[in-house]
Amino acid sequence: MDLNQFQGAQKEQLCAHGKTFQYWRMRIMLCMIAGYASFYLIRQNFSLAIPAIEQDLGYSKTQIGAIWSAGALLYGLGKAAAGLIGDRMSARYLMTFGLFMSGVTSFYFGLCDNLSHFMTAWVVNMCFQSLGWPSCARLLTHWFSPKELGTKWAVWNSSQQIGGAIILIVGGYLLMHAGWRYVFFVPAIFSMCMAIFLLFAMRDTPESIGLPSMEEHHGLEKNTDDAHMSSWEVLTQQVLRNKLVWYMCIANFFVYVTRMSLFTWGPTMLREMKGSTIYEATSLTAAYDIAGIFGGILAGILSDKFFKGYRGRAGFFFMLGISAAITFLWLSPVGSTWAHLIGMVGIGFMISGPQILVGVAAVDFSSKRTAGVASGLTGTIGYMGTAAAGAGFGALVEYCGWDYTFMVMSVSTLVGAFFFALTWNHRSKLLDETNT
Repeated sequence: MDLNQFQGAQKEQLCAHGKTFQYWRMRIMLCMIAGYASFYLIRQNFSLAIPAIEQDLGYSKTQIGAIWSAGALLYGLGKAAAGLIGDRMSARYLMTFGLFMSGVTSFYFGLCDNLSHFMTAWVVNMCFQSLGWPSCARLLTHWFSPKELGTKWAVWNSSQQIGGAIILIVGGYLLMHAGWRYVFFVPAIFSMCMAIFLLFAMRDTPESIGLPSMEEHHGLEKNTDDAHMSSWEVLTQQVLRNKLVWYMCIANFFVYVTRMSLFTWGPTMLREMKGSTIYEATSLTAAYDIAGIFGGILAGILSDKFFKGYRGRAGFFFMLGISAAITFLWLSPVGSTWAHLIGMVGIGFMISGPQILVGVAAVDFSSKRTAGVASGLTGTIGYMGTAAAGAGFGALVEYCGWDYTFMVMSVSTLVGAFFFALTWNHRSKLLDETNT
């Protein structure tokens, strides 16, 4: 074989690899969206069934709230632990195991009558739920380059809204026609089937199916700084002692303070402060959540294309946008549904961006070896913000009123913007090394 024939054969091989690589990337993305949306089916079904459980079994809001809070606490802590485990084993096995077992515990939840059994089932369910996010973070870093990671992360993140919308529609139908227990039974069976399907449909890395690595495919230099380091050294140096990762954790706390305060207390605020009807309040809150799909994707694209991988810059401007939208909603007149819609959609659109960028930035600032634990740690700190938004804002509204609550939300976004700004000149080492 002469040189021209060899070069021609090499080009054909690269072309074939490129087509196969693109096929598998699309396949992995669709699997992650389907899988994480399935996690949401058996997470959000509880809140949908709460009124029926109260009526059927006579439990108080305090008792139901205790179940929810215990699950949220374990979920937040579990994210970091799952990330630590996920960086050392197959993300495919971890994700599908978590989804299947979460389905099992959700099915058991539907069989329960005793409060202690409810508590146990939900806490165990949320432990298995925590395996989903770090697994997907690891898959994303192995299949998609830092040049496009913001956009791809945002596309995957839309699975939250997709799963939430499906359970609202299907769960509402089951609640009306079959009873609250089937709101747990049906999604649980579906999720277990989905887990089995994903086990066979997904792969951990391009190399596991004979393809070049993500870095080779995109012409990036592999970061070998941590090749000689033990797992503990990588964890401590690239995550626990990495101030950039901690900046993102703190930023995420304030993102979730605002995001979950509107998600949790939004309908109540609209009814009590803005004079909305029940239908208007729930519709506006749904619009707030749906707007997040588009805001998140825009944030991902801007961070990749316009800001060239500098996630902190994109996050900073989005946080300022949230503060402006909160102020607009706060000052909007009572009874002005259109103004309330603009305010809620504006906040929802803007707030999804920083939520996504936090996870992407944490991965950028660490490495592929610690992608799961870095993103999981930001999630753990974020869920502390969720806890503050629940109990803390409830007390703030009760004792100080809605005006002070809006002030705290606005200040929270500005503090979050400050921590994004601290990473202004930092991005993935791979992008710096290739000058892209």
